[in-house]
Amino acid sequence: MTAEKIREIISQMTLEEKASLCSGGDFWHTKAVERLDVPAMMVSDGPHGLRKQKDEGDHLGVNDSIVAVCYPTGCASASSFNRELLTEMGRAIGEACQAEGVGVILGPAVNIKRSPLCGRNFEYYSEDPYVAGEMAASYIKGVQSKNVGTSIKHFMANSQETRRMSSDSRIDERTMREIYMPAFEKAVKESKPWTVMCSYNRINGTYAAENKKLLTDVLRDEWGFDGFVVSDWGAVNDRVAGVKAGLDLEMPPSCGVNDKLIEKAVKDGKLDEAVLDLTVERILQIVYRFMENRDKEAVFDKEKQHEFSRKVAEESLVLLKNDGILPLKKEQKIAFIGQYAKKPRYQGGGSSHINSYKVTGALELVKDMPNVIFAEGYNDQEDKVDEKMVEEAVKAAKEAEVAVVFAGLPDAFESEGYDRTHMQMPKSQNHLIEEIVKVQPNVVVVLHNGSPVEMPWISKVKGVLEAYLGGEAVGEAEYRILFGEVNPSGRLSETFPLKLEDNPSYLYYIGEEDVVEYREGVFVGYRYYDKKKMDVLFPFGYGLSYTDFAYSNLKLDKKAMKDTEVLTVSVDVTNTGTMVGKEVVQLYVADEESTVIRPVKELQGFEKVELAPGETKTVSMKLDARAFAYYNVQLGDFHVESGSFKIMIGRSCTDIKLEDTVMVESTKVIQKKYHLNTTFGDISKDERAASFLEPLYAACTMLESCDTNSEESGLGSSSKAMQEAMMQYMPLRAMVSFQNGTIDFDELQKVIDKINQ
Repeated sequence: MTAEKIREIISQMTLEEKASLCSGGDFWHTKAVERLDVPAMMVSDGPHGLRKQKDEGDHLGVNDSIVAVCYPTGCASASSFNRELLTEMGRAIGEACQAEGVGVILGPAVNIKRSPLCGRNFEYYSEDPYVAGEMAASYIKGVQSKNVGTSIKHFMANSQETRRMSSDSRIDERTMREIYMPAFEKAVKESKPWTVMCSYNRINGTYAAENKKLLTDVLRDEWGFDGFVVSDWGAVNDRVAGVKAGLDLEMPPSCGVNDKLIEKAVKDGKLDEAVLDLTVERILQIVYRFMENRDKEAVFDKEKQHEFSRKVAEESLVLLKNDGILPLKKEQKIAFIGQYAKKPRYQGGGSSHINSYKVTGALELVKDMPNVIFAEGYNDQEDKVDEKMVEEAVKAAKEAEVAVVFAGLPDAFESEGYDRTHMQMPKSQNHLIEEIVKVQPNVVVVLHNGSPVEMPWISKVKGVLEAYLGGEAVGEAEYRILFGEVNPSGRLSETFPLKLEDNPSYLYYIGEEDVVEYREGVFVGYRYYDKKKMDVLFPFGYGLSYTDFAYSNLKLDKKAMKDTEVLTVSVDVTNTGTMVGKEVVQLYVADEESTVIRPVKELQGFEKVELAPGETKTVSMKLDARAFAYYNVQLGDFHVESGSFKIMIGRSCTDIKLEDTVMVESTKVIQKKYHLNTTFGDISKDERAASFLEPLYAACTMLESCDTNSEESGLGSSSKAMQEAMMQYMPLRAMVSFQNGTIDFDELQKVIDKINQ
């Protein structure tokens, strides 16, 4: 329906009807206006499958939803580093939505993993904004290709569950622009999600639901968003302020309470009715977009989608350690140990919890193999060592040639609604592994978890496969990777620190009362560990394969460029092993000399490439100005400083294989403003400015005394160096004290004014 037609319908509405459309009709539907034939549209939770509730609605998955296919959660699917796979997954979910009459699926969730403790990390893609943005944009393209909307969430800085409805995320502008906004920005600009969901929390003192800077100035005016903004369920604080700021749809409805406040504000002249009209128009635009593109022939083929879910999992699982133990041989005597072999933990708890079509554990795949024995090992309903279970598991491990322990985090350890307090696995599971390695040297651990865990037993086992929360078919993917039918190709989209205390947000995470200061700034995840030269358990971008890859022939299409140009980077990758495999080629950029504090390097490109044994392919990536830039607060924009930048190709952020340099020339001239407290050292970096001060500098009595004192004291050049160093950090105003009365503040200010012209 055209905008003109929608406006015509709105013009026929009463004020009460317009206000009522600003909240839902129930927990999962927009409101209808029957007399004007305005339909209601259903929205449902996602993002890794369809959680469409059948009857009474709730937000946290308490009531049953329809049977649907559960795909790998965000923590897993992002580890695929495969844009095309995420798009295909989006298409499948969009098809399910069409078949079930769902107009908007709530997702993807792209909040940055500031800390491993966040209870919702299993839904989020990465600690890195580039990865999160690329995955989100790809997923959104897939869903919306089926004429179903997405709701990218939670905008923004929803990095913890503790006090999530009242906490205040205090973030400086540069950190916001470089770390917490780019994933949203990328997705909005490139994939144009139909809706954006605002977060519960405050950002720098203002609730996201009434934050005009975010919802209008940035989201709409800067990035060009043209859909509607919906509140997270229960996120509305001041409804009228929200309408003014750009919050369109309140969910769930407040039984008409907030609708009446909107009406009253218009009647009292506190809210312009034209603003309300625009709010309604944005909502109806999306409602009609779906209703007019309903595919009533769409079929939710659950069996087909289950098989595809397995494919996504196969590309998402990450092989973390392999001391020659994998792949397993089917003729080996193998012990499968652990409850998760039979009943895997494959999804998180809360609003994204899927009523899964069918769940396959790895044990089911080996049920016809007489040489595989099973022991339960533990009960994940409570963290308590069951000595009988441990004894049975140790006996099975001892009798086998290889023991595969299926372990991880139970539902009680991580879920929406609360944060973890530590990074440990259940003590009962760690104890089980420690007992098994005493009797069996060949141990593989398969992990089921939504975020990093500490691994006190890592040096005692020969293999670790990170399955994350890999969806309902994760057991099939585990089986195929363990036995070499599939070559693992997942890479970590987050760092696994050695211990929780190493995390950059450790001292400030959760905050004090409602205030949460993001004091680590831009140094989130690998950016921090790199800068501190800290050892980690497993670095960002890391993952092993059953084959080997060699890198060669790194080429830049230019050695010097302006920041208005695009750099093309190409590199040859060869499979030097004996098995077909997929490699994730990662491109990092490092500013070799910067006037601002920057990370050592930052991911600015990646490509996943499949290679047969002996095959070579050329991988190309493009870098624009943004890849070299930092956010300049004074400029209010991203800025590239002229200078040399390293172009680094690696297998992870710590495993760089090739590098080259490019000279980048900035086309933005930043006119610095000098003042009485500018130091001599700072002004000396500007040749033009320094030339104005040469007479004053030469007449400085501090330097005269420096020469004299050096000789008299016998300290010689060291004293002179000390005095010159002091001059570097001396403010210009000090000139009045060191010029023998030849200049006063008015005259000095005149010199500074000339410099600033």
